[in-house]
Amino acid sequence: MSILVNRDTKVIVQGLTGKTGTFHTEQALRYYGTKMVGGVHPKKGGELWHGSEGETLPIYASVAEAKDATGADASVIYVPPAGAADAIIEAIDAEIPFITCITEGIPVLDMVRVKARLEKSKSRLLGPNCPGILTPEECKIGIMPGSIFKKGSVGVVSRSGTLTYEAVFQTTNEGLGQTTAVGIGGDPVKGTEFIDVLELFLADPETQSIIMIGEIGGAAEEEAAQFLIDEAKKGRKKPMAGFIAGRTAPKGRTMGHAGAVVSGGKGDAESKIAAMEAAGIKVSPSPARLGATLVEVLKG
Repeated sequence: MSILVNRDTKVIVQGLTGKTGTFHTEQALRYYGTKMVGGVHPKKGGELWHGSEGETLPIYASVAEAKDATGADASVIYVPPAGAADAIIEAIDAEIPFITCITEGIPVLDMVRVKARLEKSKSRLLGPNCPGILTPEECKIGIMPGSIFKKGSVGVVSRSGTLTYEAVFQTTNEGLGQTTAVGIGGDPVKGTEFIDVLELFLADPETQSIIMIGEIGGAAEEEAAQFLIDEAKKGRKKPMAGFIAGRTAPKGRTMGHAGAVVSGGKGDAESKIAAMEAAGIKVSPSPARLGATLVEVLKG
């Protein structure tokens, strides 16, 4: 099994005709067999998108039109920051079940507006400012490098894009492989949080262990740790390894992601590590040892 996406997921692309959308759509089609079924551009409806090796996809004038024509159940958004929130809202209004927004730099107030719309909808949003989601040998949505993945038993959830790839690469090298890797993104206001993904991994019988990668800023890791403690009391628990990025970051300074800032004595690495360890997660001392740390947990 996998979570959120699989070989049957039909994906439309908002921002397909741009350079980024074109490149990653070509990658998903050529090397992953993802069911990319169309693109959306308000001024290019009725035209065809052409990949550099002869691939073609129909372009629709709206998300609603694309969904009606293709039966799409997922959308990926490569729209620039100024228009990205409106693109997400368009997908929400079209009742696309699963929306992934890759765009970095969306204004926080725009995302507050999106979040309000999302709460009353039938859609789930992943991102923004995230690498997307990948289920090995089945479906790639976003910018993750498919070549490092191997079908297996580890669920990966991360706020950091680059460290998602580290966890995937290392679990592949350890012979464990992955069920699904989910990059939730590092912005302070986003759609899917750690708890949402952990809930799905705990319920998935093929996900036998989990890697969770957090970073400084906010309280999402502490909330996830409490969720895991509560679930363990109900008998739902899986072996876990983790890591917190930004341990040496100076307080009050944003490091990388917009949400990675320690302020008011909250959101620092130590409190997150303590919370994760209290929840039974073995925290790796280095991102280079994520795979080895999980192997140590599995060996007991």
